[in-house]
Amino acid sequence: MDFTLDEELLAVRDLAAEIFTDRATSARLREVESGPDRTDPELWAQLAKAGLLGIVLPVDAGGAGLGLGAFSVLLEEQGRRVAPVPLWSAGVGALAVAAHGTPGQRAALLPGAVDGSGRLTVALEEFGPADAAHPACRARAVPVDGDGPAAWRLTGTKAAVPSPFGAGHVLVAATAEQGTGLFLVETDTEGARWEAAETTTYDLSGHLVLDDAAAQAVGTPGTGVLEWLLDRASVALSAVQLGVAQGALAHAAAYLNEREQFGRPLATFQAVQHQLADCYIDIDAMRVTHWQAVSDLEAGAEAARAVLVARWWANEAGLNVVHRVQHLHGGIGVDTDYPVHRHFLWGRQIAGTLGGAGATLAQLGAELAGGGPVTP
Repeated sequence: MDFTLDEELLAVRDLAAEIFTDRATSARLREVESGPDRTDPELWAQLAKAGLLGIVLPVDAGGAGLGLGAFSVLLEEQGRRVAPVPLWSAGVGALAVAAHGTPGQRAALLPGAVDGSGRLTVALEEFGPADAAHPACRARAVPVDGDGPAAWRLTGTKAAVPSPFGAGHVLVAATAEQGTGLFLVETDTEGARWEAAETTTYDLSGHLVLDDAAAQAVGTPGTGVLEWLLDRASVALSAVQLGVAQGALAHAAAYLNEREQFGRPLATFQAVQHQLADCYIDIDAMRVTHWQAVSDLEAGAEAARAVLVARWWANEAGLNVVHRVQHLHGGIGVDTDYPVHRHFLWGRQIAGTLGGAGATLAQLGAELAGGGPVTP
């Protein structure tokens, strides 16, 4: 298949690259990493002003209607520069509301998601070896009077929710009597308690403890809404990881061309060239499998296998690339005044999100075998 970007996606890429290059400088990244929220509000406002925050949302929701392809291009450019804004989590959360939310939920949440004044995040993971598609968090239906939407109460703990501080709502994956589903919770509602937690990427995430907290269902539990979101979250993370790997390799190429040993650049040494070639091949495989998954999802085809393949390459190859790049930099690679360490930290964090390479491979094996879910 031809995965060449069309003119619209090239324009998105160029605009995003310009903004991230101008705003996500090393000095600015250090400043944000030492700040209270670990996200860059100025960069977020600039992305909103450029119309990039709503790029994945349909036109009738106030977005640009460019879909997962444009969102992937945007996330890839973010990853290249390890820019500290919660794009993937806010984007997939808003996309779920746009696709499965009630008219009231859409009207209340999507305008803010587009103009940057409101933000969603997603609570998909839990402690222990639990599969994100089969959450231990429980949803209980509450009888209501009249013909209004059913009310829900959630109990359980969600781990490492990305960038929840500053978000107004969180989409929680939980299991109801009817099956798994997505539930919308106000971040400051009664019965919801947050425990701040630093992550490998310096992001200030939060563990969410729910004790009979009020929630609204997004879509109908048991109809595949959670699986729908997990597919798009996986593709979004693989796009960020693709950018992270490319940004890391660019640092390595520049450094190895400048650094000399025995009177010639390190980049001319055969052993170094082999390492760089392995990185290039891994990145190309990440790119092809990512765009295959995007193509299948946008076409409405059965995409489970393609998504798992893309996620495995992002986890396995992405981590391999940042490891090799770190090694090729030698001692300077662990100097936090030198920018490449951020790519290593981001690559490692993404490689373990929604399950690492081993868990993903087990899920892919079960999918290929036509069996049921993998038991942790």
